[in-house]
Amino acid sequence: MTDTSSTPDTRTPAEIEADIKRRRETLAETLDEIGVRVHPKTIVGDAKAKVVSNIDHTLGRAYVGVNRVVSEVKGQLVTEEGAPRLERIVPVALVVVGVVGLFALGSRRRRD
Repeated sequence: MTDTSSTPDTRTPAEIEADIKRRRETLAETLDEIGVRVHPKTIVGDAKAKVVSNIDHTLGRAYVGVNRVVSEVKGQLVTEEGAPRLERIVPVALVVVGVVGLFALGSRRRRD
């Protein structure tokens, strides 16, 4: 931009008109961009994309965590060759059956 207070403007009227036209076009583009950014559909779309991204990130972390736990449990119940470790599986199965039985008895008592 030219500082008109210290130097005289030596542009021709055609150059001034061209400069004004260029600045109007730039301003129009800027206003169009602002209009798109503040449009409700754009705001909602951006918010949806952010939520989906956060959900994907959370689900990915949960998947990794669950996968790690399953691998650790599998490592405790199966040998490196893939054979089941009955000395560990049988007690776990008995505990599961006992817990399920207690829940079944509790729900039966509530109905009676």
